[in-house]
Amino acid sequence: MVKNVIVFVTAGALGAYMMMTGKLPLPGGPQQMQKPAVAIAAAPEQPQAMPASVSAALSRDITEWSEFSGRLRAMEDVQVRPRVSGTVDAVHFREGDMVKRGQTLFTIDTRPFKAAYDQAAAALKGAEARAELTRSDFTRAEKLLAEKAVSQREFDEKKNAFLEADAAVAAGKAALDLAALDMEYAEVRAPIDGRVGRPDITVGNTVQAGTAVLTTLQSVDPVFADFDMDERTYLRVLKAVRAEGKGREMPVMMALADESEFTRTGRIRSFDNQLSGDSGTLRVRAEFDNPDGLLTPGLFARIRLGSAEKTTAVLVNDKAIGTDQTRRYVYALDENNVVGYRPVTLGKLTDDGLRVIAEGLGAGEKIVVNGLMRIHPGAKVQPIMVPMDTLEPPAAPPAGAEGANNNNAPPAGAEGANNNNAPPAGAEGVDKEPPAQPQE
Repeated sequence: MVKNVIVFVTAGALGAYMMMTGKLPLPGGPQQMQKPAVAIAAAPEQPQAMPASVSAALSRDITEWSEFSGRLRAMEDVQVRPRVSGTVDAVHFREGDMVKRGQTLFTIDTRPFKAAYDQAAAALKGAEARAELTRSDFTRAEKLLAEKAVSQREFDEKKNAFLEADAAVAAGKAALDLAALDMEYAEVRAPIDGRVGRPDITVGNTVQAGTAVLTTLQSVDPVFADFDMDERTYLRVLKAVRAEGKGREMPVMMALADESEFTRTGRIRSFDNQLSGDSGTLRVRAEFDNPDGLLTPGLFARIRLGSAEKTTAVLVNDKAIGTDQTRRYVYALDENNVVGYRPVTLGKLTDDGLRVIAEGLGAGEKIVVNGLMRIHPGAKVQPIMVPMDTLEPPAAPPAGAEGANNNNAPPAGAEGANNNNAPPAGAEGVDKEPPAQPQE
């Protein structure tokens, strides 16, 4: 009897198991058993949204800059030439020295000029003596003429002699002044303040007046920066310059070849009177202060010319811009966080490192800023908002801060202590233990 009961119970349990797992055919054939499985397999799985760093395009008031290349020029550039002929006796400077106006640079042998000066001075004294004698004769002739003691012809001769002697004195004075100038020119002096070049003529060489270049001299502060401006920028700048008070406010910045920041500020000095027909550009000259003397004529310079008024522009980080052959694009999100391909036209790079978007994107639109290679158009993303300036995600709270700030959390052991309905230890196992089966 006991064996029959065990067999019956085992068979019933096995049948129930086969029915639950679908291994036992039911009325209606095996097709009915297969339908639930087919329905489950046919339902497509929804792809999970990929996390992506997203930021909104910024809108700021910026100064529109145009960048050009140019060269530095000295405001005054002088070729020092001798004004008298002679032999160079001394050179009073070293190459690259800063000199002041009137400082002696070269000395030409002054002995011939000193002799000429003395000769002119002696000639002047002789002319003055003859002039004094003829003056006395002319004065006596005037008295005698009044007494009818001399003829009119004799009087005229005395008067003419006096006038000639007086003219000879004036000529003597001019010759003396010229000799003095020759002596002065023998000392070749700096005509301007500036930096002197190397001496092209050394001691012992003979030079001719006005021919040989002794050295060059260039002013230092301020300096000019000459650059070529395109026609469109010229028209914009010209309107600003002609507007009342706008030309003086137009900033001009400069950076040298080894400088990354435009830290030098200048001003527009002049425009050329015509555009070049070959290049379509206009030569512009800007002026920059050079108190430290670092700006040397001939250096390459990068010039940035800003607008007189600020404009509102859309800005994004350069890392958010992708390259598709010759086009630039961004991945913009719609209201469902689905990625869309958006071609854009780029503008200038601002001082804070953000790129101006001239066309294709509006302020406030959300774009993907990191991991563009892992994203494709049409994909849905889970946006993680980051600031556009830094692209750095927000800092996570320190470890344990969440649990420490959770004041509503019950203390350890409180849940079990307050649960009055919980059965005592061991009660669950006692209640669920099945009664012993009587054995026959």
